[in-house]
Amino acid sequence: MKLKLLYTLVLLFTVNILSVTAQSSKQQPLKVINYGENIKAPLTAKELSFINEVYGDQAEILVLNRPQRVKDIKHILRNRVVIQEHPGKDLSPYKPLSSVPLFNNYNKGLTRDSFFDANNFNVLKYSFDFYSRNENVMTYRIDNTNFLINIKPQHN
Repeated sequence: MKLKLLYTLVLLFTVNILSVTAQSSKQQPLKVINYGENIKAPLTAKELSFINEVYGDQAEILVLNRPQRVKDIKHILRNRVVIQEHPGKDLSPYKPLSSVPLFNNYNKGLTRDSFFDANNFNVLKYSFDFYSRNENVMTYRIDNTNFLINIKPQHN
């Protein structure tokens, strides 16, 4: 009888511990995304070319026919990615762009740029974690340049 009571207490204690652990490991709810007024403007020709380059013949189905997806991509291109030059600064501590895989799921012919042009850089070509819950800016250096790419968190 005492053994049965002991087993019951141990079982209840274990269930209680597991329950508390499960509750504490739940992710916090996401913050609201503040898109900004510039998202209301239609896609520019350049933005549309970026989408078409990455999504190829699937661009209509996967992006352009999905208003929320278009809004998210506009937010990435217009508000969340900042490319800055830092002449004379040691950028070696930052992760190089060459370490980020291409996002070539829909366009197998997608290639890395042979030279870097900050005005025409298509950030959508790379598998950056744009939808991370991380609240820190992600920074990458453009290999063999003085440029950094800063990707702001979506929930800011």
